[in-house]
This record gives sequence, structure tokens and C-alpha cells, in this order.
Amino acid sequence: MKFLVTGVAGFIGFHVTKHLLEDGDEVIGLDNLNNYHQDIHLKMARLKIISDYNNFTFIKEDIANREVIIDLFRVHMVQRVIHLAAQAGVRYSLENPFLYVHANLVGYLNILEGARQYHVEHILYASSSSVYGLNHKMPFSVNDDTTHPLSLYAATKKSNELMSHSYSHLYGIPTTALRFFTVYGPWGRQDMALFKFIQSILLDEAISIYNYGQMERDFTYIDDVVEAIMALHHIIPTIDKEWVAENGQLSSSTAPYRVYNIGRGQPVTLMTYIMALENALGKVATIKMLPRQPGDMIATSADISSLIRVIGFQPLTSVEEGVRRFVKWYQEFYASNIHTS
Repeated sequence: MKFLVTGVAGFIGFHVTKHLLEDGDEVIGLDNLNNYHQDIHLKMARLKIISDYNNFTFIKEDIANREVIIDLFRVHMVQRVIHLAAQAGVRYSLENPFLYVHANLVGYLNILEGARQYHVEHILYASSSSVYGLNHKMPFSVNDDTTHPLSLYAATKKSNELMSHSYSHLYGIPTTALRFFTVYGPWGRQDMALFKFIQSILLDEAISIYNYGQMERDFTYIDDVVEAIMALHHIIPTIDKEWVAENGQLSSSTAPYRVYNIGRGQPVTLMTYIMALENALGKVATIKMLPRQPGDMIATSADISSLIRVIGFQPLTSVEEGVRRFVKWYQEFYASNIHTS
């Protein structure tokens, strides 16, 4: 099968692509290789690994370049799309809102248009747990209201879901939203907490903990995320003729449209996460407690009952094991040198 994977040199994109290539699928990988939140050397290291496969083709381009993206669909005639390219980061969206509209809205519209014009079988795309915004009911269900985001980043992810539904309804394009919950693991993004924490601990610097440590996250290990995506790309949404808006099932539709939470379903406190890192490193962190930051959610927790029902899979990697594997990778990759972005 032939896939387009966008954000191919990114954290999740790299792992998904490597898995597809090892399964014998052909992958057209797209990435603009920007260095917003990552050491470009880490991106290039990821890209080098997947570029060694004969069934991989890399295209360096921005998804917001409409002519190039439409031409990519015309030339390569991909069957399925796994769209993971995006401008990420909640706090950065407060400072640079136009970048988020450019990449996350204009870019995704180009993907949808390419899929429409060249009859793609299925689009899976990255949404986010941040769409739950002001919701306080735990765990978050795919049928909960998501109309009160706390950041522009979250708003663009919700917008992607709405754009997908309109294209699914108008043109019959099957789309699947993947609401990721705090994905972590080897080859991870350098702007995420685990990277920042390990760098600070190894440099004997204080780590900043917001909301005075009173935060919970549904940390989800990368291998579990990839396994879920590999199963879901085979589950092509179909029309549910019995569906009506009044039944409250917001995760499906009369259109071939579905939404899934991709989380572990077992949130832990941020301090538990830090303790797992301290244990893996054999070193105690110096902690600086700070107030809550604008746009931050206090807690996230995924209801993954629909994921379990549809693909029969529940992410099981514990935080302790996942953090241990990350630390092992980090120490091997960086050796004695502390790399910063």
C-alpha cells in the first residue's frame, strides 16, 4: 500500500513511517525540516534512518504550499494519508498565532483538497487532547463537547476536525481524528517536558513545574501510539445511516467520519512522572514551583473505550517503563554530550 506521511521527520511521523516501511508499505514522506522546537540534528538523524529504506521517498516541502501539495497527490497517487505535520506547542501559539493558521489550517486544507481530487481511501490526522479545553469531567470522552479550547493551538486542532467532517460529508472522504494524549518516548520532541527535565537534571539546573505541581497527564508511550495507528488505518469509517445529531454521539456521523482518543487511559501526576525520571537517572531533580501558565490544562485523562472496542487494543506501557526506555535512548544517542535546541 502507498502512504503519504506528513511531518515524517517529526517524533510520531518517524516512528509511524519506520513501522510502515518495515511492513513493506511504500511511504512518500513530507516535511519542511523546520527547527522551531527541535534540534535540526535530531530531525536529520530520524530522516537518515528511514531514508535507508528502498520503499521510502522524501519530499522537503511546506504543506501550506498548495500547488506543490496538489501536484504531489497527482504524481504519487497515494492510497492513504497519515497527516502528522503541524505547528505544535500550546505556549508558542500565544506568541505566534499566524504560524498556526498557516500550517494547521491552510496546510490541512491542502491535504484535504489533494485527497478529494485524487480519491484517497482514508485520511488519519493528528488532533489533540487539548481540544477538551474547559472540560472538567474525567475521563474525556470522544462524545464530550469540545467547543471551549484554551489556546489557539487547540482551536486549530478542533478546526481540523470540523474541516474533516465537512469534507467527509460533502465528498465521501473517510477521515479519522487521532486525539493524542501527551505522547513521549525515544526520539521525542525537544520542546516536551521529558526532554527539558532530563537536560536540566543532568546539568544540575532547576526544572520548572507549573501550577505548583498540581497537574495530571495521560502520558502515552510512542510504541502504543504507533500500534493504535497501524490498526486504525485499516478501519475505514463508513456512513452510519442511523446516526442523528440528537443522540449525542459526537465522534461519528452520517458522514464517513470518526474520532478516537489515543491515550493510555491511566493518568498520573506530573510529580510521579518526575519521580520515574529521577529513578531512571539515579539522580534527584531540583524543582522550581511556578504558577499555572496561560493555555495549560490542569489534567487530561482519556476514555479509550471506543478504541478498545474497535481495534481490541489498549496501550499498556507504564510510565516507569516508558521513561526508563527514553532515558536509555537519550544516553545512547547523546552519549556524554548534552544537546540543546
